[in-house]
Amino acid sequence: MFTGIVEELGSVVGLEQGPESAVLRVRGRIVVSDATHGASICVNGVCLTVVDHDEETFHVDVMAETLRRSSLGVLRAGDRVNLERAMAASSRFGGHLVQGHVDGTGTILGRTPGDRWEVVEISLPDELSRYVVEKGSIAVDGVSLTVSAVSDSGFEVSLIPTTLALTTLGHKGVGDPVNLEVDVLAKYVERLLATTALAPPISRPVPTPTTQTVPTNAPINAPPPWAEV
Repeated sequence: MFTGIVEELGSVVGLEQGPESAVLRVRGRIVVSDATHGASICVNGVCLTVVDHDEETFHVDVMAETLRRSSLGVLRAGDRVNLERAMAASSRFGGHLVQGHVDGTGTILGRTPGDRWEVVEISLPDELSRYVVEKGSIAVDGVSLTVSAVSDSGFEVSLIPTTLALTTLGHKGVGDPVNLEVDVLAKYVERLLATTALAPPISRPVPTPTTQTVPTNAPINAPPPWAEV
């Protein structure tokens, strides 16, 4: 599990393509400082498992499903990538809930610079549009961002100087692909509502009321026989 707060801007050392998979080698001194075999590292928004590492680089296997869903397959040696280690239970939750399970890819449609910030417009696959709302959260290349606007063609995010300087989003241009992960809570709510609507109503037994009979010869002010003395 991740928070979408990029720890390091790493670089691709190499990508060895196989028939249906690939081996990706990445340089990132911070994220490998405490890496172990089997550790999880988020690379451009994709959760990957460390299979080998040294003091500066780590290797991960990239399966066919990941290559199909994400933009990792187009990486080349020297490309910069966003890196984040899995969140520790004692860490601050700085971004939002990011699983590292990419839902699809978008394309940068435009960049509008401000005095120290930029508005970036990104295309959105039709099947993901219902999960993206204004002021909601979305992970773009693993960066936790707030949606500033939604349109028919996609959505917009506003990037502060820190994001521009310390992530790949400050360097990508119009036409470049980005990995997208929508808020998982939206998908859970959709699934819950759909299954609830189809489920039969729960039948609960109606309790039968009980009655108590007062003896006819009991004194008027006497407590009923079942009362505690």
